[in-house]
Amino acid sequence: MDGFDNLNASEKAEATELQRMIAIEQQKAQFQAQVHTFTDVCWDKCVDSPGSKLDYRTETCLQSCVERFIDTTLTITNRFTQMVQKGAH
Repeated sequence: MDGFDNLNASEKAEATELQRMIAIEQQKAQFQAQVHTFTDVCWDKCVDSPGSKLDYRTETCLQSCVERFIDTTLTITNRFTQMVQKGAH
């Protein structure tokens, strides 16, 4: 039972589309939260004192920090996906 049993075909299609749009917005919010998190973490780690422009060391540190953060997130996500797929079999 999907909660749409009492709806006609048009209403079911609208409800399905609404669920899809909500899922997309949730993904956008999760992405923005991730960006906010690694911005905070990397800023605190790499920026000693803000100036009018970033020096080479700070820029390199920020780039490396963000790349590590993204790589780690992807690794964890892929591992979790593998665990879920193994559990489904």
